[in-house]
Amino acid sequence: MQDERQRKNQDGQRQLPNGRGAWAETTPPPGAGHEEKSLESAPGAGREEKGLESTPGAGREEKGLESTPGAGREEKGLESTPGAESEEQFAFLQEKVKSREKKRGGRFFKVVWAAVLGLVFGGFACAGFYALTPLMENALRERPGEVTIPEDEELPEVEPTEDEVVPEMPVLTVEDYKEMMQSLYLVARDAEQCLVSVQAVGGAWVENDARDAGSVTGIIAADNGWEILIVADHAVCANVAEEENPQWAVTFYDGASFPASLKKRDKNRGLAVFTVNRMQLSENTKNGMQTVVWGNSNVASRGDVVIALGNMFGYGDGLGYGVISSKKYDEQFADASCGVLATDIAVSSGGTGVLVNQRGEVLGLVRGSIWPESANPTANALAISDLKPVLEMLLNGESVPYVGIRGTSVTEIVSAEQGLPRGMYVTQVVEDSPAMYAGIQNGDIIQKVGGTEVAGASSYEKAVLKCKTGAQVKVKGKRRGNGGYVDVEFVVTVGSQE
Repeated sequence: MQDERQRKNQDGQRQLPNGRGAWAETTPPPGAGHEEKSLESAPGAGREEKGLESTPGAGREEKGLESTPGAGREEKGLESTPGAESEEQFAFLQEKVKSREKKRGGRFFKVVWAAVLGLVFGGFACAGFYALTPLMENALRERPGEVTIPEDEELPEVEPTEDEVVPEMPVLTVEDYKEMMQSLYLVARDAEQCLVSVQAVGGAWVENDARDAGSVTGIIAADNGWEILIVADHAVCANVAEEENPQWAVTFYDGASFPASLKKRDKNRGLAVFTVNRMQLSENTKNGMQTVVWGNSNVASRGDVVIALGNMFGYGDGLGYGVISSKKYDEQFADASCGVLATDIAVSSGGTGVLVNQRGEVLGLVRGSIWPESANPTANALAISDLKPVLEMLLNGESVPYVGIRGTSVTEIVSAEQGLPRGMYVTQVVEDSPAMYAGIQNGDIIQKVGGTEVAGASSYEKAVLKCKTGAQVKVKGKRRGNGGYVDVEFVVTVGSQE
């Protein structure tokens, strides 16, 4: 008890600031029910002080403290019983967090809004993907490589000797004949996959049937990964005025047609190269087509069995069998000549197509304009081995050099008999050609073009093909004068026939 009274005396002393800023001790008045820090309470008087609000006989709420008169309570740092003094310590602040009132349907609208934003974002993403896909494919694809066609060696024809034994031909039955024809048909069917039909279409692009009049047969010469390169007869361009800006259609083996572009052409030899964007082709067309297998027309012989394919009879899928009847003749062009593979296969006037051997290799390009004066036209073809150097230039987008000279070779025999210098004798200078503007005349003998010696028509053609279009080249030769042949020299600006 004594210890309790001492503690109360000590607790009853509180220090308050005086007016001078010093601290004074105060003793609580007798009869007080309890003491609080910095608080003095009188019955019946309501007052508000820092940290406590009190009203006798009523419940009160304090910041961090709630009490009811006449009832026991326990607080952090404070224990109070009626009629007894309690020790007051620190009172902690407490806050009551009031949750936000949830709106009905809010989650549903959030889900709908998120779905709408997802659809908008997905739409823009898809549009951007489709817009950028062609650009990215073009950027990531490798640039097309150079198209190369290996040249064929020219083999001399071997004439049969009297001592040569001709093997005896076996006797064929009807079944043997059927089997042979069936095997040829299978070869022809595979070779047709490299054939297309090319024609001009007017106005807006439409898918036309390639069998329409005006179409020519073309061959799929190369696939460089970017575009399909097609070689066709220039006759398809001859009937179309350049100022009309025609559109071109190419129909493949599966019957699908696609727009094409004219890449390069050589009017001199009657050749044209068209291109089809590879990205436009369907998977069915890509899987059904194949590039041409080049043959060697130099080794073809008279009597060899050949197959003619193409638009030779007025429709696009013509097929004929026959043999090579002759290889002795050439088709003459300016600055060049090309061997002709003559056959016994009938053809309509102006028919076009290809000639393949029994292995499906292309030996020549059928052209109806070869020997047009013939009463019974046949499928005669330009020998493919003679065209390969020019085709390679066209497929790579290069212009074919053109000078404009037709001539014949002055061989050793002719030189000795006629007293002419060796070289190429000029038989004709094409009107308005680079050769005419350079001053070359009929009867001149060409002996050198640039740095290449010319011994005849074949070497002259090779020398011209080495030149670049637009370049100025020195041409040297001989011209007959009063005292015989004298040296002449010309400067020719090489052109092209596009």
